[in-house]
Amino acid sequence: MSLNEHQTWLVNFYKKRNWYQYSAFIRLNFLTEEVGELSRSIRALEIGRDHPGESEQSTSDAKANLKEELADVLDQVLIMSAKFDIDPQALLKQSEKKLEQRFNE
Repeated sequence: MSLNEHQTWLVNFYKKRNWYQYSAFIRLNFLTEEVGELSRSIRALEIGRDHPGESEQSTSDAKANLKEELADVLDQVLIMSAKFDIDPQALLKQSEKKLEQRFNE
């Protein structure tokens, strides 16, 4: 599945559940929440978690959680780009262009 196909599927999924109507401002809060969960996942892999309410994860479980959190962040970015009618492929091109220009590549 391509990035654009996933974005279309995701928008439809959100619309079915009445999640898509939230404003970009609210979506930004959801993105922030997902980035926090990604941060916690990376911390667990990099330095571990020493929290009495959590059981220790295996490395494979921690990596599976990292993959899940990265996907959640990506989904929020794709929803946000759909809200502003920005093609996700354009985001990839914009990133490359900016970096090539910045570093004279």
